Amino acid sequence: MNVADKFVGILEEEGITEVFGVPGEQIMPLYKALSKSKVNHILTRHEQAAAHAADGYARSSGRIGVCISTASPGALNFTMAVATAYKDNVPILVITGDNELKYRGSDHFQSTPQVEIFKNITRASYNPLNGTEAMYVLRASIYELKNNPRGPIHINLSKDVLMEDEFDDFDLCYLCEDDLSNITRAQELIDESTRPVMILGAGAITQADDIRRISEKYQIPVTTTYHGKGIVADDDMLNLGLCGIRANMRAKYAIANSDCIIALGIKASERTLPTLPDNLIHVNINNEVLVGDYPIHGKVEDFLSNIKFHEVSWLDEILEVENTDNLKGLDDDLKPQAAIKRILEKYHDNIIVSDAGSHTTWTTLLKKSTRPRQLLFSGAMAPMGYGLPAAIGAGVATGEKIIVINGDGDVQMNIQELATLKENNLDVIIFILNNSEYGIIRQWQEDFYDMEPYQVALNNPDFIKLSASYHIDGVRVDCLEDLEFLLSKDLAGPLVVEVIVESENIPLPE
Repeated sequence: MNVADKFVGILEEEGITEVFGVPGEQIMPLYKALSKSKVNHILTRHEQAAAHAADGYARSSGRIGVCISTASPGALNFTMAVATAYKDNVPILVITGDNELKYRGSDHFQSTPQVEIFKNITRASYNPLNGTEAMYVLRASIYELKNNPRGPIHINLSKDVLMEDEFDDFDLCYLCEDDLSNITRAQELIDESTRPVMILGAGAITQADDIRRISEKYQIPVTTTYHGKGIVADDDMLNLGLCGIRANMRAKYAIANSDCIIALGIKASERTLPTLPDNLIHVNINNEVLVGDYPIHGKVEDFLSNIKFHEVSWLDEILEVENTDNLKGLDDDLKPQAAIKRILEKYHDNIIVSDAGSHTTWTTLLKKSTRPRQLLFSGAMAPMGYGLPAAIGAGVATGEKIIVINGDGDVQMNIQELATLKENNLDVIIFILNNSEYGIIRQWQEDFYDMEPYQVALNNPDFIKLSASYHIDGVRVDCLEDLEFLLSKDLAGPLVVEVIVESENIPLPE
C-alpha cells in the first residue's frame, strides 16, 4: 500500500462517498487508488466546475465537498471556484497534484507555487513533504472541515509523495480553541432585553430546530441573511425577512429598535449590517469575522446550550409597520421577474440554484424558503458560471430535483457541464432567461456611469440545439402563457428551458 492508497482509504473511512475532478499526470497515483475504491468520482469537463460542484454538494447537504485536480493547469483552474467557497465559508477539501519535490521552486514544466497561491483563498494550504505528513494533514483537514467548517482547505500532493510506501498513520486528537468568555456578559444583555431580535446566517443552519423552538416559545422575531433563509420558514410571522441592504421595512424597524441583536453564524459584512450596533452579540466559529461588543468565538450549538431566554412581547409592534417593497412587473409578459415568480411558485419546495446576474436579484428576493439549504448561490464572490456545476453537486448530494435559474451570459461560462449532467442523468432543470445581454452591467453603465451600453450585447447560440448536441431535451418559450402551460406539466431533468425575456433593470436597495 502506498500513500495514495491509504489517502483514499481515509476518505472512505471518513464517509466521503463522492468526489469531483479531472485527472492528470501529477495526480495519477491518487486516481489509480480511486479506481479501486468505493468512492464515486464525477468527471467534470473543467476544473472550475469540479470545485463549484463540490461547493454545491456541501451547501445542499451539509457534508464535505471534495474536488481533485492535477498540477498547475488544473490547480489554477480551481482558483475562482475555491475563492467562491472561501468567501462564503463553504467546507470543501481541495486536492491538487504537483511535480516531484525536487522540482519545487524551479521553472520545471507545469510548476508554479501552488501552495502560496491557494493560501490566499483557503483557510489552510498544506504541502506535505512525505507520506506521514500527508496522513496528518488529511486527518486534520477532515476533522477541521467537519467540526469547524469555516471554508476550503487545500492539500497539495507531489507525485513522489503519493507513491511512497513507507509512512506512519495515527489517531488524531484535535481540539477547537473556542472562546466563550463573553457568555456571561451576553446573558446579562439578554436578561435585560425586552426587544431582542435574532439574525440568522448559514452558520446557524445545523441548529435550525432549536432556533425555531426558541423563537416560537419566547416570541423572539428573526431576520436572516440570504444563506440563512429557511432556518425559520419565510411564511412564519416570526420571520421578518432579509436583513441588511435588502431588508424590508419590518426587518429594518426591528434592527433599529432592538435592545439586543443576537447574530448567529453570520459574517456581518457591510451588506448584512451596514452599521454595527453596540448591542450586538455575535456568535461565529470563525474568529476572523467576529465584530461588535459581545463577540463569542464558538459554535452556535454551544452558545444556545449556555444561554437562557425569556418571553418577550414586541412582535405585534413590529407587525404594525407597513411592509412595502418595490418589486414591480411581476405579472408583465415577459419580464424576467414574472418568469422567475412562476418558476418559484411551481418549484416552491425544491432546491433552487442561481448563478450571478440580474436574475439572481429577482430570485433571492422572490424565493420563499420552507427549510434551510433551499437557495444556493454565491453571495460574496458572485462569479458567473456557478449555477450549472453547483446544481450538479447538489443533485449528486441529495438525489432531489434541482432547479437552476440562469441568465444567457452566465450559463455560457460553464455550459460544457451539460455533458456531466447528461452523463450522470441527474434530475436538473435549467431555466435560461435569455435577454441577449449582460443586463446588470448594462444597467450600471447607464445608471452610474452615464454611458451608452458598451460590450454587453450577446450574440447567443441556439440553446435548444446546443442542448440537443449534448443529448439533452430542450424547449423554448417566449410568452408568459406558454411558460405557465409548460410549468403545468410534470417536467423531469436533464432538461433545458430557454425563456425569452425583456431587458429589465433590477430594483436597487433603498
